Amino acid sequence: MPENTRTKRRYLSVGIAAAALVAIVGGGIAIRHDAEAEQETIAQNNALPTVSVIRAQPAQGGSVSLPGELSALNEAEINARTSGFVSRWLVDIGQSVKAGQLLAILDAPELEQQLSQARADYQTAAANRDLAKTTADRWRILRGKDAVSTQEADEKQGQYLAAKATADAARANVGRLQTLRGFTRINAPFAGVITSRNAQLGALVNAGNANKPLFTIADVSQMRVYVRIPQNIIGQLEPGTIAEVKVPNDPTHGFSATLVRTARAVDRESGTMLAEFKVMHPGQKLVPGSFGTVELALQKTQGTVELPATSLIVNSKGTRVALVDAHGRVQLKSVQVGRDNGRSVTILSGLQPNDRVIATPPDALETGDQVRVAKINVAGAGHAG
Repeated sequence: MPENTRTKRRYLSVGIAAAALVAIVGGGIAIRHDAEAEQETIAQNNALPTVSVIRAQPAQGGSVSLPGELSALNEAEINARTSGFVSRWLVDIGQSVKAGQLLAILDAPELEQQLSQARADYQTAAANRDLAKTTADRWRILRGKDAVSTQEADEKQGQYLAAKATADAARANVGRLQTLRGFTRINAPFAGVITSRNAQLGALVNAGNANKPLFTIADVSQMRVYVRIPQNIIGQLEPGTIAEVKVPNDPTHGFSATLVRTARAVDRESGTMLAEFKVMHPGQKLVPGSFGTVELALQKTQGTVELPATSLIVNSKGTRVALVDAHGRVQLKSVQVGRDNGRSVTILSGLQPNDRVIATPPDALETGDQVRVAKINVAGAGHAG
């Protein structure tokens, strides 16, 4: 075989091998590039936060339980109107009494002495009055006969009027002391139950309320329940609204209460309005001064939705929720929170039913962020979509 033919064949074989090598290397580079791109895509997807999405559900009419303070329909402290010693007490705590019933008797010897002196002073003043009147009548007759001057007759008439005023004052003082003596008998101002007794035999009591009250009486035929109503549900209450009251000492039995009045003003510190409910109390199982739970039925509010409390983002920018669109893009939206139900809250405005809301949004989440949606159920709040 000629030399140049052999040489040409050798060069051709080398060229084919080189081309094959280039193809193999190029294919490997392309495969490696595709693998790196796929790994980068996987890494980017793994870097996205995974969130659970719920659909906002229309809020249902429910109820709210609020603490309430029970008070008697009427309650009064019975103090002594006159000073003296307790000679008898006739009722004790827990006893029912009628209006005007005698509760205790005081012994007031100093008052008796003052009354005796006042009566004597009145008798003296009455005698001086009668004498002055007789004298004034005589001088008036003499003046008619021109036996005395007009000045002298007028002086006698003036002396009579002064004596009469002194007698009237003395008689009023006797009446005052007689009234005070009547206060030595302590009577019930209204029908009720004796809730405290501080009267002790022989104890000295002073007029007024400087000491502890001798008795405390409460009318428990009806009970008042005072409740502080949150501002967001004030609009659902009006006089005549029915509530149920439960107390710890009788948790199985509910007492029907009727709203009778509200303060019609919101307290600046608590953001609540004081309301008074009235409970008919024939069984007398409720205790004044105790606390109970007042359960109010609330109506469904049009246009409101309900969300888990964990879906709220509360910070310096206000209260917001995180919405997710069909492409996994996040939008933070401000909302107005209504009733707090504990595990869930009512949203008054800012959302529509079936809005896709992140159930537990990360703290660093911002509008425009991309997230990956996990289609898992969230108890009581719908499911992912």
